[in-house]
Amino acid sequence: MDRFLAWCRRYLSFTLLGAIAVAAFVMFFNENSVVDTYEAEKEIDRLTTEIRHELDTLNYYRRLNASLDTDRETMERIVREQHHMQHPNEDVYIFE
Repeated sequence: MDRFLAWCRRYLSFTLLGAIAVAAFVMFFNENSVVDTYEAEKEIDRLTTEIRHELDTLNYYRRLNASLDTDRETMERIVREQHHMQHPNEDVYIFE
């Protein structure tokens, strides 16, 4: 025990302990702590993935909208699938 106290007196000072306390406060207890920064980075990654997914969906619907203006077969397929429309001499069966 005596050797430990001698080591502490030799290598540890109030300035060093104060600097360690300030560093610990800044890293863990501040509003910009390491934990908060990590959680913010995870949220940014999640939102970036969500934005990428929504942009893919947006591009799909833009292509579909453009094809509805030019392609009659696509328009007919969408109308038949979503609105259950039919030709005059045709029977439509809906399975759910």
